[in-house]
Amino acid sequence: MPVESGSGGVSAAGRQAKQKRKSHSLSIRRTNSTEQDRVGMQRDLLEGQESKLPSSIRSNLLDLFGQIEREFENLYIENLELRREIDTLNERLAADGQTVDGGDLSKGPLKAKASHSTSQLSQKLKTTYKASTSKRSHSFPGKVGGPCNFNVGNWELWGGDSWVTALLPPCVPVCMNSPSMGLIVSSFKATTSRALCQLAKEYVGHRDGIWDLSVSRAAPVILGTASADHNAMLWSIETGKCLLKYVGHAGSVNSIKFHPTEQMALTASGDQTAHIWRFVVQLPAPQPVADISVPCEDDVDFSDKDDADGEPEGPSECPSVRVASTVLKSHQGVVIAADWLVGGKQAVTASWDRAANLYDVETSELVHSLTGHDQELTHCCTHPTQRLVVTSSRDTTFRLWDFRDPSIHSVNVFQGHTDTVTSAVFTVGDNVVSGSDDRTVKVWDLKNMRSPIATIRTDSAVNRISVSVSQRIIALPHDNRQVRLFDMAGVRLARLPRSNRQGHRRMVCCSAWSEENPYCNLFTCGFDRQAIGWNINVPALLQEK
Repeated sequence: MPVESGSGGVSAAGRQAKQKRKSHSLSIRRTNSTEQDRVGMQRDLLEGQESKLPSSIRSNLLDLFGQIEREFENLYIENLELRREIDTLNERLAADGQTVDGGDLSKGPLKAKASHSTSQLSQKLKTTYKASTSKRSHSFPGKVGGPCNFNVGNWELWGGDSWVTALLPPCVPVCMNSPSMGLIVSSFKATTSRALCQLAKEYVGHRDGIWDLSVSRAAPVILGTASADHNAMLWSIETGKCLLKYVGHAGSVNSIKFHPTEQMALTASGDQTAHIWRFVVQLPAPQPVADISVPCEDDVDFSDKDDADGEPEGPSECPSVRVASTVLKSHQGVVIAADWLVGGKQAVTASWDRAANLYDVETSELVHSLTGHDQELTHCCTHPTQRLVVTSSRDTTFRLWDFRDPSIHSVNVFQGHTDTVTSAVFTVGDNVVSGSDDRTVKVWDLKNMRSPIATIRTDSAVNRISVSVSQRIIALPHDNRQVRLFDMAGVRLARLPRSNRQGHRRMVCCSAWSEENPYCNLFTCGFDRQAIGWNINVPALLQEK
């Protein structure tokens, strides 16, 4: 194609394409500038029509539909921008005798960009927080600092992910959590629940997402939470009052576990250490419990009006502990989890340096370094009655470490997932339950590692799971803000209710059972900066099945 003189090497077709882009940008600006006027005119027209709906409900509906329209308009504009990029790339390659295969996103040079899996991008966003050593805004701005540098505004264009939509403001429709983006509302069909659920208490006070929680096994029975705000907190289960705050870490607190017999806690952090610290708390007098029971619902979802985006009403006079009694520090990366071995004389930690370390608690000396995983570890868990440890990893496996023989330790590798194993926990008998970013949960028999005895398939990545020994229920916290309950055979029992009045409003990170607590026996926490206590009851007839 000839090049006109004085054009600086730009062809006539190139100038024409540039002029089209300029005209389109002007059109977009005009559209945005008149958007509020147009929405206002539509509201006036609709408000002039007769309706039997109350004015407050109708106004809320108008706001919601206006938000949906604006969101889809933004997506449409982003797609137009992408199409122009493809056209520009085609023009450049045409000069070299190449093409982008008709501009198809599934082919050509853009294939690498468009093929980023949602789980990989979700993992990048999670790791930014878990490795943080400086406080970050809990409102999660458009671009995430650190290694991600990812524009949330373009997320839906590349397939969307429920974890990202769980972090976005409520004005962004949650229907974008499907990779195909083909559904506006998943389902409004209600089904009969097999479990009875009651929201018992909300624990609010952290200033960033809560990664982990645990319930003490020794008296007094209290709740502990670990947060990205660099703090761990201890709570009264009955009153929801903060009893104590641990502020000794310099990074995100990723895990918390209580000593089996003493008033000590073990926390793991993004500052590459694990801390053991003692506490003394006094439980306040219990308050009357309001009856706010709601039956669990499998397929019903409610509005996502978020009334927790402001600063939480945290505990103003919560006492704090600043110095650890023991510091475990031999890892070369983020310590993502830690747990006590049976008896409480040893502790195990899991790190992003691909190793798990076994320590002597009294001397803080390293006893064993458990190596073998090919990628970063995500979790570790110990058996309640035997010297067994299970570690999970991003290498899609989890490993069982046997320390029952003091002279040697053996290891078995479980392969059955296709993505990061987010957690693996011991349960009744010789079983282990594992959860993964591949959206499956599997139940394994330790005597037969070849295949799982049950597989649970879900619609979202699964985070740190827990199993009730007494009721034989698996609690699955999801990236898409849901918490689902299954039995050991893989049968779905219920989904915990979530609405604008109760339930989690962001990604749910962890679940933990408290077997003998009559007030609430299941706890969940998430990136909405709150932990929730639930009372879950499954009829005895279903448990026998």
